[in-house]
Amino acid sequence: MTQLDLTGRTALVTGSTQGIGAAIAAGLARAGARVAVNGRTAASVDAAVARLADEHGDGPGSFLAAPGDVSTDEGVEAVRAAVPDADVLVNNLGIFESRPALEITDDEWRRYFEVNVLAAVRLIRAYLPGMTGRGWGRVLNIASDSAVVIPAEMIHYGMSKTALLAVSRGFAKEAAGTGVTVNAVIAGPTHTGGGEDFVYSLVEKDLPWDEAQREFMRRHRPQSLLQRLIEPEEIANMVVYLASPLASATTGGALRVDGGYVDAILP
Repeated sequence: MTQLDLTGRTALVTGSTQGIGAAIAAGLARAGARVAVNGRTAASVDAAVARLADEHGDGPGSFLAAPGDVSTDEGVEAVRAAVPDADVLVNNLGIFESRPALEITDDEWRRYFEVNVLAAVRLIRAYLPGMTGRGWGRVLNIASDSAVVIPAEMIHYGMSKTALLAVSRGFAKEAAGTGVTVNAVIAGPTHTGGGEDFVYSLVEKDLPWDEAQREFMRRHRPQSLLQRLIEPEEIANMVVYLASPLASATTGGALRVDGGYVDAILP
């Protein structure tokens, strides 16, 4: 058995019907985990499970459906009904949108905190006791470079991801000495469907994608050392490592997969 083997483990990945979440689900399944795919509607989740099973069906892991809007108490209960216990919890769900700072309403501030922060807190409360009781578990919160380098065009998003770093560190202390690790993953600008929409919201819409991507990085993310968008699978690789026994001494951390975007030695 390799140390990356997650056979026999159950993982829940929120917001995993597409993008980074789907890549994480696929990576964990390849490592042998039984992966619960989550999204707001049963239809979207069922379609994602079918697609993932078709694309990765030869791997050792498997996929199951866990629909529910985890930004609500009712949604968390629906997910828990499908997945009563989890060994690996990946809080990937997140929303983002550019907005002039002075035009962000109170309701938008609340919505970003509810979806990007409190959803993770609810799920940690739900699954951490089981992990600590069994003496093994992994909680991974997908943060962002925006947690450290607050973007002028979406400070509400940056605020929520900064809060997620604090949540991660705090719950790592709660799990101290139990065999459960809690970490945040700081993802950099990533190539997803939503990411493409965001890029085109800030550059000329008629540019071919390769040119649009370069223009976006040049104008809005010039400090990136990678000088391109990160692929979702590159984020997933870090998550799978942190979910594995190899990362047993890594907890309370904020680990960067940001292409060198954050210009600092530490987060």
